[in-house]
Amino acid sequence: MTTMTDVPAGSELPQERRVVTAVPGPKSESLMARKRAAVADGIGTVMPVFAARAGGGVLEDVDGNSFIDFGSGIAVTSVGNSAEAVVRRATAQLQAFTHTCVMVTPYEPYVEVCERLAELTPGDHAKKSALFNSGAEAVENAVKIARTYTKRQAVVVFDHGYHGRTNLTMALTSKNMPYKHGFGPFAPEVYRVPVAYPYRWLTGPENCAEEAAAQAVDQIAKQVGAENVAAIVIEPLLGEGGFIEPAKGFLPRIAEFARENGIVFVADEIQSGFCRTGQWFACEDEGIVPDLITTAKGIAGGLPLAAVTGRAEIMDAAHSGGLGGTYGGNPVACAAALGAIETMRELDLPARARQIEEVMKPRLRKLAEQHPVIGDVRGRGAMLAIELVKPGTKDPDPAATAALAKACHQQGLLVLTTGTYGNVMRFLPPLVIGEDLLNEGLDVLESALSEL
Repeated sequence: MTTMTDVPAGSELPQERRVVTAVPGPKSESLMARKRAAVADGIGTVMPVFAARAGGGVLEDVDGNSFIDFGSGIAVTSVGNSAEAVVRRATAQLQAFTHTCVMVTPYEPYVEVCERLAELTPGDHAKKSALFNSGAEAVENAVKIARTYTKRQAVVVFDHGYHGRTNLTMALTSKNMPYKHGFGPFAPEVYRVPVAYPYRWLTGPENCAEEAAAQAVDQIAKQVGAENVAAIVIEPLLGEGGFIEPAKGFLPRIAEFARENGIVFVADEIQSGFCRTGQWFACEDEGIVPDLITTAKGIAGGLPLAAVTGRAEIMDAAHSGGLGGTYGGNPVACAAALGAIETMRELDLPARARQIEEVMKPRLRKLAEQHPVIGDVRGRGAMLAIELVKPGTKDPDPAATAALAKACHQQGLLVLTTGTYGNVMRFLPPLVIGEDLLNEGLDVLESALSEL
């Protein structure tokens, strides 16, 4: 097995943390002034530095600062930035042709990506795929396909879920600010039910799975009617809602309910898929075989690509011409995806994600023992998080979370916050990061917590 210490970083960029200016530095500040003048204010910024290069486990800004990357572009560059196989395959495709539109003249890379998805996604049934540009687009098309197949309209989603920023996926998303506020009205026939959130379940985590599943099923039966539901859409490990891992047993019960009632069970694996949680897909943890699975983010090593993959008879329900889009399954993005999958297989990145968890989780738990502001440590593989609360309570502390993130940024560690209450710090390092950088990043986190 490949170990964390003998995998090359995949980049000639020095794999080191280096802070040589204030953060942000003068060049980033100058570029930020240009951004404010030319870019819509709605495009926010997590860390106010401008990237110049990235690779392996680091990101270098225009001022020469080098940050340890615990974000991976929000779980996108899992194979590392500019991974060799991604660059090689995408470059060859760029030289051949950049676009024809698959609906005009198709091309082999599109077909090959769909073949790889059929091999990699859970289940040994016949599968087909359709490729798109973004995660939100994939989720929206999964709903279209489910409605066509079932001849039903209702869609069931869950508390704390996030599914995108298009009109339909905003309706599916549970968090108002910043994703939905002021953007309504939203699409109808969307119903939200409880999710098994162990840390915040009122009667305790030991009761969470059974009680949450019972409440969800009861609400669907009473408020919607199972016979009216086209799809149940859930993230097997919730992303923007706070890296919530549903209590064991919850997902199988929901999948069973869907199967018993002819409902299409859709696993939204856009953030959790492609080796991120220590398996190719997070739903494999409890043996879930979804009817449809949506993927994006880590699929193509940084190029825009998304997919809906599922049972052939469901995928074929939409009429010819009913699925597609001008850029969906762009040939360069498809080539990059084939390079990313090649890298994932060659380096056994599911195993690498598990190794990252073995390094990070014990240290995060130790920090939680030392700092009562950390209420919970959770996640799997290289999709981990801490939830920050006011000490002695479970009251969310978004101010402390923001302050902690800023302190990490100042010391050369790129981290991201998340969560319905804005009080979760998530960790998404590239799966090719070296163990020395991983531990150094945790050292920075520890220092920042002490300052907090």
